[in-house]
Amino acid sequence: MAMTIVWCTMVILSLLFGALTGNLSAVSSAAMDGAGSAITLCLSIAGIICLWTGVMEVMKACGIAKGLATLFAPLLKRLMPQASKDEETMAAITGNFSANFLGLGNAATPLGIQAARRMARGCNGIASHELCLLVVMNTASIQIFPATITAIRTASGATDPMDILPAVWITSLCSVIAGLIAASLFARLSQKGR
Repeated sequence: MAMTIVWCTMVILSLLFGALTGNLSAVSSAAMDGAGSAITLCLSIAGIICLWTGVMEVMKACGIAKGLATLFAPLLKRLMPQASKDEETMAAITGNFSANFLGLGNAATPLGIQAARRMARGCNGIASHELCLLVVMNTASIQIFPATITAIRTASGATDPMDILPAVWITSLCSVIAGLIAASLFARLSQKGR
């Protein structure tokens, strides 16, 4: 609802100021150019997302995804000991983590939702610490290969869309660490308040 209000306000203000300044034709032209650019960008990104989602499926079929899940399992079991007791929940969490690790947020989202639903059972509407950690790790996510960002940069005409990798590695690692620290601090404050 809020975004509807924001977009409608932007359109109305653009038309109003275009009419007041005598640039209504420029506003119309910019709107059409923007719409065309948006379609081109969406189609470019859709192709690359399809490619990487297919790669993820091939990785699953070849056992590479399971290997990544095995690699991440000790860390995730330490962070989420309760969730690790349920094999299906842990499979969804490790799949989510693996997809995010490869920068495939679109492929990670259904697995994250599945894991969150399984973890939320029996919580009586109050998110557990482990569920909060899942949300933090899913949101911040360490990315080795940011497929979606690379797709956007490629579609936008970047000469070297991969030149951002070191910055992505550092910032994603820092964001996960900051998120885990914040989640731990809030969990401790929550326990003290009870």
